[in-house]
Amino acid sequence: MLTAEELRQIQRLSVQAGRRVDSLFAGGYRSAFKGRGMEFDEVRPYVEGDDVRRIDWNVMARTDAAYVKVFQEERELTMMLAIDVSGSMGFGSGGKDGLTDKRKQQARVAGALAYAAIRNNDRVGLLCFSDKVELFVPPRKNRGHAWRVIREVFSHSTQGRRTDVGQALETLSRSLKRRAVVCVISDFLGEDPRQALAVLAARHRTHCFVISDPLELRAPSVGLLELQDAETGRRMVVDASGWTAEDWHRQRETVLRQTGASVSNIGTDVDPFLALMKHFRQAERQR
Repeated sequence: MLTAEELRQIQRLSVQAGRRVDSLFAGGYRSAFKGRGMEFDEVRPYVEGDDVRRIDWNVMARTDAAYVKVFQEERELTMMLAIDVSGSMGFGSGGKDGLTDKRKQQARVAGALAYAAIRNNDRVGLLCFSDKVELFVPPRKNRGHAWRVIREVFSHSTQGRRTDVGQALETLSRSLKRRAVVCVISDFLGEDPRQALAVLAARHRTHCFVISDPLELRAPSVGLLELQDAETGRRMVVDASGWTAEDWHRQRETVLRQTGASVSNIGTDVDPFLALMKHFRQAERQR
């Protein structure tokens, strides 16, 4: 059961996401995800001036006449949110408000994406995962569904503690019968997801939002620290003097981009809505 304070936090996130979607990037979402999205409609006889790249060679082989494919703009998309609920997502140094951890930042990102999709008459589905699929919510299209997305991301009680992004993406690949937009929101710690991500990105427009915290990039120089792994429970003593993982994090994002996915890092210390607007602009330029 959710506590009263958790319900208040979820309500604030829901209201905040709805307002910022309207004021900042509802148009950016449409341009990046829907603007030039086209799906096959029919074939018609070739006429002089048609783009030869649109000739349907299979039809031509059967009829001995040239036909071209006709496309129409997609009126409704399906967005699937793949949300990491593993143990490491509970880490955070507080962000600008002193209260933000990776899970809360993730809820803001997921809620904003859900609201933007619903504002544009699209369907939204949800898959929560750790080292296994924890929850699957089929795509739907209503405002209450966006509320549920935020609630599940913020408060879902997990069974697994570790992270296996690849397994979750394989599940999505099997379940999505039509072309969709897939947004993976995770810290991407754990098993290497490149193979599954590349397969998914080959068919669906795939966006990876890497949630990070400043303390994961660079630790304060305070000497020896005893740390506990949030996913395995393992304890270790490390020398934090001059310790940094910035290069590793940059390399991780480069590897993800090589699969064909659009990738953005969203730290717990930044405005997630502005970060999403920047991501949409980059995605539109790439298209």
